[in-house]
Amino acid sequence: MNEDITIRKAEMKDLPAIYGLVHELAVYEKAPEALKIGIDDYLKAFKEGLIDSFVAEMSGNIVGITVFYMTFSTWRGKCLYLEDFYVQPSYRKYGIGQKLFDAYLDEAKKRGALQTKWQVLDWNEPALNFYKKNNAVIEKEWWNGKIFFD
Repeated sequence: MNEDITIRKAEMKDLPAIYGLVHELAVYEKAPEALKIGIDDYLKAFKEGLIDSFVAEMSGNIVGITVFYMTFSTWRGKCLYLEDFYVQPSYRKYGIGQKLFDAYLDEAKKRGALQTKWQVLDWNEPALNFYKKNNAVIEKEWWNGKIFFD
């Protein structure tokens, strides 16, 4: 790939593209109906500082994202939680995912986080292999709990 890849912090103007890629991720994860909020919710959360993001840009198009936020572990301290991480399929295998992940890890260190966390589906072998390549610990003993307020 001869085009330049730019990894940068997201700006408010990027949120429609970020939202679009989150929708693509939901489709990839076989759960598009699970995306219940709209772009206005993203704009508000970004403006309030609830979420942050890095984008991967090529030729003026956003082709990959990370969406993350600070949280706190009562056992480990400050944590940067990776909510979404996605690169469009036609742009994979060019190092974009690694560059985005590295930017996310650097941001965690810059913010003084003592750990990072995320979820990965048990069937998503490419993602599992990526995280293992990055020396991630994939826990299998903790189950997720959720309550939805509709």
